Amino acid sequence: MQPTILLASRVSEPFHEHLKARFRVIEAETADFDAAIAALPPELAGDIRIVVAFGSTRMPGAVLARLPRLGLICCLGSGYDGIDLDHARERGIVVTNSPAANARSVADLAMGLLISSIRNLSSARAYLEAGRWQGNAGERMQPVCGLTGRKLGICGLGAIGLNVARRAAVFDMEVGYHGRKARPEVPYPYFDSIVQLATWADVLVVSLRADASTYHAIDAAVLQALGPQGFLINVSRGTTVDEKALVHALKTGQIAGAGLDVYEHEPSIPSELFELPHVALTPHIGGSTLEAAQEQEACVLANIEAFTSGQPPHTPVPL
Repeated sequence: MQPTILLASRVSEPFHEHLKARFRVIEAETADFDAAIAALPPELAGDIRIVVAFGSTRMPGAVLARLPRLGLICCLGSGYDGIDLDHARERGIVVTNSPAANARSVADLAMGLLISSIRNLSSARAYLEAGRWQGNAGERMQPVCGLTGRKLGICGLGAIGLNVARRAAVFDMEVGYHGRKARPEVPYPYFDSIVQLATWADVLVVSLRADASTYHAIDAAVLQALGPQGFLINVSRGTTVDEKALVHALKTGQIAGAGLDVYEHEPSIPSELFELPHVALTPHIGGSTLEAAQEQEACVLANIEAFTSGQPPHTPVPL
């Protein structure tokens, strides 16, 4: 009998068709995982062996308990912060992710946000739309410092952070980093704390994994250390940044600007962010490229095939 998969996130049509051809696929009726499970007939919920979803999907233990035969949770993307890992460990549920599948795409967006915020591209467009550009003889936008020679600090030198570092080097930026431990194999200087890194850096890029240890890792003290010429770029999870402290720092000039793809209470975004210069905003699209989706889906499929054949998963999450 084919294993039953609960598909709790949108995937590409080819991947969807591939899953349906090989497994029994149940599609969640809503993005709210709790409500989606509640909508299933008990006998159907009892058949589910595998869940495929984004790692940010909230899956508390009390909800997972309603899937008595669940054995595998496959997270699309590198994150798995929505999963109750304690519950998974207690029940022996395997959790997997796609740790490097979207790293290059997220790093690309990080650099895009960095350029957009530092060069103030949103204000440049507004300047054009207002008809204020009259050529060299007319009013000119104020020049800003470019990227060359700036110090870029990376919080979390994982797959995404390493790709950001490589791209920053091409822009002639100096790179430093902070992480759980130093990585002697990389050529970048290591800083013992985020505050020390922020004090050194002109731009702080956040690529931390979201968990209890990184909640509000970027707080008022870090923003103060970054200083009035500093920029914050966040392409990890919104919970890694104290959003109230960030808005205050931007409004008061405590830091110069920010580029954000993620927010603390998604999809809600503080209205003040839309009104500030040197703030670039995108709707959590860091990994939203065709290439990243293909790599994520290939990784998920490989983990499902390993699980159904009794083999260890290729990319297990440590429990």
